[in-house]
Amino acid sequence: MQKWQEVSQLFDWMKQHGKVSAASYTSFITLMGKGHQTRIALDLYCNLEDEHIKSNVFVCNSMLKCLISNGRVETAFKLFEQMKEGGLNPDIVTYSTLLAGRVKARHGYSKACKLMEDFKGTGLKFDSVMYGSLLALCASHNLDEEAETYFQQMKNEGLPANEFHYSSLLNAYAAKGKHEKAEKLIDDMKSAGLVPNKVVLTSLLKVYARSGLFEKAGELLAELDVSGQALDEMPYCLMMDGLAKAGKIHDAQKIFDEMKAKGIRSDGYSYSTMISTYSKIGNIEEVKRLEEELENIKGKYDLVVMNTLLNAYSRGRDMEYVMRTLKKMDKFKICPDRQTFSILISYFCKEKLYDLAQRTLEDMQVRGHRLTEELCSSVITGLGESGRAEEAFKLYNQLKSNRHTLSKVLHEKILNILVSGRMLKEAYTVMKANAKSISKPCLKKFVIAFAEAGNIYIVSDVFKECHSTGCKIEQDVLYIALSRYIEQGKKRELIHLLKWMKNQRYELASSTLNSVLKKLRESGQSDVAEMLSHEFTSSGKQAGNSHARLE
Repeated sequence: MQKWQEVSQLFDWMKQHGKVSAASYTSFITLMGKGHQTRIALDLYCNLEDEHIKSNVFVCNSMLKCLISNGRVETAFKLFEQMKEGGLNPDIVTYSTLLAGRVKARHGYSKACKLMEDFKGTGLKFDSVMYGSLLALCASHNLDEEAETYFQQMKNEGLPANEFHYSSLLNAYAAKGKHEKAEKLIDDMKSAGLVPNKVVLTSLLKVYARSGLFEKAGELLAELDVSGQALDEMPYCLMMDGLAKAGKIHDAQKIFDEMKAKGIRSDGYSYSTMISTYSKIGNIEEVKRLEEELENIKGKYDLVVMNTLLNAYSRGRDMEYVMRTLKKMDKFKICPDRQTFSILISYFCKEKLYDLAQRTLEDMQVRGHRLTEELCSSVITGLGESGRAEEAFKLYNQLKSNRHTLSKVLHEKILNILVSGRMLKEAYTVMKANAKSISKPCLKKFVIAFAEAGNIYIVSDVFKECHSTGCKIEQDVLYIALSRYIEQGKKRELIHLLKWMKNQRYELASSTLNSVLKKLRESGQSDVAEMLSHEFTSSGKQAGNSHARLE
């Protein structure tokens, strides 16, 4: 029995005997988070009947941290809103925890700014921990100027900067290779009476490596080694990564070999760096050799290594090793994260294995990850290209039901798929809901298809929706619709469309008018022919010509 299961049994006993409190709930949720049992913790919290405990700030903070530390950031933010509605008065720890969840998230900074607006309304004041979270957030999103602003703001408020703050600002400089600013920051740090520690010096090494200053980076790595501060793989990894990105793969391998020769223990990050490097140049055999070497040394893997291997074998289109890696994840009980699913979905779509891609999406949701447009778009495209418009539309609707604001590109994509799949009724619902954000070429393609084969009773409605966006109906499309009405004897619908055309100042070209009149007379609808002839001939004379204004 695993430790979390024993804790769970003990907590159940405590509940049965009335021995629980806010403190015990906080401790239990924290332990579940460490054991990666977010579902158990979340179910417990959501089913809490004691509103006082449920809104307790320590209980809420532990629940939010449990979710965020296990990658369920969006769930945490959604729950945070519910917590506030239920009476939570968030404290500074609450906001620091939520900020930490945005550090590695896509568009994390813009979303964090919204959180900061909420924070300002609480009357709480920033402390050094909050500034530390903001600096780490800026560094993660390569926002050096914003990081500088927060750093200066913190100092202006009289809050002392520590090694963590300096390290985060250095990391922000690293992304854009601002080595001069980094060196000045080190001088400022020394002037403030602080001695750069291993973390700070490693961040400086990162600045040099990202700036292509490999001689300086090498000297600093040697200093760290001599001082006994290069006893883990991180400084070597930063050097290897910088060299590899600069195309100096032989030099990166040399650093890797030196690290191993010195007996530096690897947690897998250095192997991940080299695996990624060799996969980018298509050397899959070297990737396999490194994987075997790592397994012989460690005897196990972690999620970072697994994702790197999956990405390498997917890039190399090696299906056997992709599936082999997934089996190893099961063997070592490694839980996939959003990156794992993203790699797999991208690979399965590339191989046109859309059933596997869909099953992966389903598995992702079961494990608590929300669907995103980025993940689903390639699956929708693939399903459309393989003639599976119905399944593509189902996935599109799933995205909508998750309250996503979908892009114009995806609306157009699904509209084109539905038109190609002759699912014109469904295409109409998409067009009607998003007409103003869909391009004119895409709208025109849909209108032509609907005029030819769509529900004849709502062709006029389609024309009206299209016209309302400023997209005029082409002459040949009007003719298609009018001809269908005539051939199917839809006199009322025909007159309705003609009246709408006149009200919207549509004119029929003489050739189109003559063809329509001929069809009407041949079908025994002479009265409509006479009305049409009178209305559109006189309209044409008033306009000085007999052509419709369609452009």
